[in-house]
Amino acid sequence: MPILLFCLIPFLVWGQVLKNTQSHEFSGRISRLNAPAKLARIKTNYANIKFLNSSDRLIFWNESYPQQRCLATVEGRTNEYLLVKIPRFEDCIRNVHFTTGSYLKFESEDLKNSIDLARELVEILQKKRLATEAKKERNRKELERYVEKVDAVNKRYEILRQKLELEWQKELALLEEDKASAFTEFKQSEAMMNEIDTKLELYRIEDHNLKLDRWSLDPALYIEN
Repeated sequence: MPILLFCLIPFLVWGQVLKNTQSHEFSGRISRLNAPAKLARIKTNYANIKFLNSSDRLIFWNESYPQQRCLATVEGRTNEYLLVKIPRFEDCIRNVHFTTGSYLKFESEDLKNSIDLARELVEILQKKRLATEAKKERNRKELERYVEKVDAVNKRYEILRQKLELEWQKELALLEEDKASAFTEFKQSEAMMNEIDTKLELYRIEDHNLKLDRWSLDPALYIEN
């Protein structure tokens, strides 16, 4: 919450300045006059000059003669200069008493309306920013919870993995025992068969008393007693 307040300070201060000052009034100094074109270039450090638009009406006066005022319209502007057209140029020179270098005061109802509109926009943006900041905070917490959830899942499956690996090793050990047992029994059976075969050979009875002599040339002698 302190972070939110800190981020909103510029907006709050800006809104407060607009409410507590005559922000549509400002001052400036004439840097150049063009009598034939009825134009005057005004240098000013007025921060809200950006809210002045082409054709906006201005009322200006000399602080030495505050009751004598003249009308001008905005022709153009930069960050530091205003170019204004003064319809009654000669009358204004006589009544307001200005020349190049004169310091004048200005006010504008059009400027006031623009600033009021900007104030409303600032209030809307403050609310929108507050809502966006709250959403951002929720998203940040959700991201933190996501990391915690991933850690929890990893730990849970790590336990399951360890348990499964123990069961796997146990099953392999049992299979190894079965293999060793089967091998022992196989060897025992093989030894027993060899013993039986030996005894069979020892106790075998011949069924024929006559033997065939393959090397006898006389067929009559193929069979010998």
